[in-house]
Amino acid sequence: QVQLVESGGGLVQAGGSLRLSCAASGRTFSSYVMGWFRQTPGKEREFVARSSWRGGTTYYASSVKGRFTISRDNAKNTVYLQMNSLTPEATAVYSCAADRLIESYSRSSSIDYWGQGPQVTVSS
Repeated sequence: QVQLVESGGGLVQAGGSLRLSCAASGRTFSSYVMGWFRQTPGKEREFVARSSWRGGTTYYASSVKGRFTISRDNAKNTVYLQMNSLTPEATAVYSCAADRLIESYSRSSSIDYWGQGPQVTVSS
């Protein structure tokens, strides 16, 4: 089993930055594709970004590409989401995800493990 613990949410002004962290327990962190989703009330969970086992391959939703950066440190069993140039549209609960299959990230319901998503609020 994999346990994911997130931190780094909060309130930020438009144009500002935040970094989310997700620390994973277990011995097989490097065997999982790690990623981030976000969700607001009344909307489906939205894919944000994912990172391959070693972090060499990343993929971003078009809405965040160029402003968000996903990275991972397998030695620390931690994945990060750096969010820059934030806009009010980025306000959501952000959840860390772990799955052995990259294909699972095409559908949030396929993800095996979830972190407890922190709230990110961007004020205008």
